[in-house]
Amino acid sequence: MINVGVIGVGSMGSNHARIYSTLQEANLVGVSDADEGRAAEIAERYETASLDLDALIERADAVSVVVPTQFHYEITRKCIEAGVDVLVEKPFVADPERGKELIDLAEHEDVLIQVGHIERYNPAVLALEDVLAGKEVLAYEVRRLGPDPERDIQDSVVADLMIHDLDIVRTLAGEEPECIDGIGREDGKHATATFTFSDGAVATLTASRVTQQKIRELGIATDEGYVNVDYLDRRVEIYRGSMREMVSRDDETRYRHESVIERPFVENVEPLKRELRSFLAAVSGDQEPAVPAEDGLAAVRLALAVEDEVFPATGSRKL
Repeated sequence: MINVGVIGVGSMGSNHARIYSTLQEANLVGVSDADEGRAAEIAERYETASLDLDALIERADAVSVVVPTQFHYEITRKCIEAGVDVLVEKPFVADPERGKELIDLAEHEDVLIQVGHIERYNPAVLALEDVLAGKEVLAYEVRRLGPDPERDIQDSVVADLMIHDLDIVRTLAGEEPECIDGIGREDGKHATATFTFSDGAVATLTASRVTQQKIRELGIATDEGYVNVDYLDRRVEIYRGSMREMVSRDDETRYRHESVIERPFVENVEPLKRELRSFLAAVSGDQEPAVPAEDGLAAVRLALAVEDEVFPATGSRKL
């Protein structure tokens, strides 16, 4: 068993604690939060200890850092210097230069960093490896929309929401985009970015906190059809082999277009549970980090490039 802790037990951090408390390979030794009352509440719920930051780092072999972005660098550095492996929630850091500094320090101290890009572990996304095998991707279309949450969020919609899809699209494309364009609201709550890749593929990504319907969808046009991924329902649908014909009925001739829809089996496993198991497997040396710090840093740099395009009037809302 690996002694694990959670630093920051707000909405997402409490879920880290919940899952660690159920994993056989994990021993949840404690939680820590700037709000001591919140830490005590979560500690009691999952039968662990509420500790200050230094005490938790001393007890743990590995931790999840689930605090606001502006504190990622300071806390992650402290963990690395103590020899504690770290899973840092996205976005990895606010400043790419400091992210590179953490990567170099972790290498020097032989400490592991993994970044919490949870959609990488969504069963529907994992199914894409087989679905897209041997196909040419022509275009990506992503929508991550929803109402403004009640909690206070300092990051723009690009850093908070779109960064999930920036990571997925760049991973599927296997490269950085050659051209980036976009537009967004001045308040940072709605943005659309467009990419062009070296092979001619294009991508359109929209993220919003001003819509009342919650939507999390990825569409991929290929040379053989169209693939739709629903992140929320963890469902993949493949549209191809469409049938086109003219039909005569009641002295009228009409055009009919029918699509063949395939729905491959997708294993229904909670993405966060898969992510934390992956992290623990990396800590134990059984595998490499599925989302290494270098990937997290690349996503941050891409998010900053998008923000420069979509929020120019406000001087670019940085992570």
